[in-house]
Amino acid sequence: MLGASLVDAFPPFGLLSPAAQQQLGAAWEVRTVAEGEWLSEAGAICREAFFIQQGVLRVVAQPPGGREVTHSFRREGQFCTVLASFEQQVPTPLRIQAACPARVLALDKARLDALLQQVPALAGLFAQLIRQELLDKLHTQRAYAGLDAQARYQLLLLHQPEVARRVPQHMLASYLGITPQSLSRLRQASC
Repeated sequence: MLGASLVDAFPPFGLLSPAAQQQLGAAWEVRTVAEGEWLSEAGAICREAFFIQQGVLRVVAQPPGGREVTHSFRREGQFCTVLASFEQQVPTPLRIQAACPARVLALDKARLDALLQQVPALAGLFAQLIRQELLDKLHTQRAYAGLDAQARYQLLLLHQPEVARRVPQHMLASYLGITPQSLSRLRQASC
């Protein structure tokens, strides 16, 4: 299997038996997605969680009549979902899009619930994984808070260079809270 390994995402939190690893791997569906393809829709329930083997996904919102806002990028070896919608099965204004060609593993809520019944040890591991992902996201948000556009761009280059390299400029600009033209000027100034 090419790309990031699903099982490798869990070792920091505990070891899985070979049988549990096999059940975990069998529950996910391999999907190849094209750049720009939507994996979930705004106003709908986010029914799937994704593990990114290759590529970059983004979580985005677009207020009615407003410019889209990229909330986060997720890359190889990371999970992506709209957690509140997925967990509570409620509609969300957020959606998930492939920011570049990607290969993901998809797991719907019903399959996850069945998997947790079959392998109860996974419940604690998923909880720890979610907690760590949320802490990482908060850390990133705090790092960007209060910075000007130039400093946010430099931070992106420092901490997420593969995202900066692979994601279209308009998506990066949306994430940084600037126009694509401003991002173009920042890139030229950094050369």
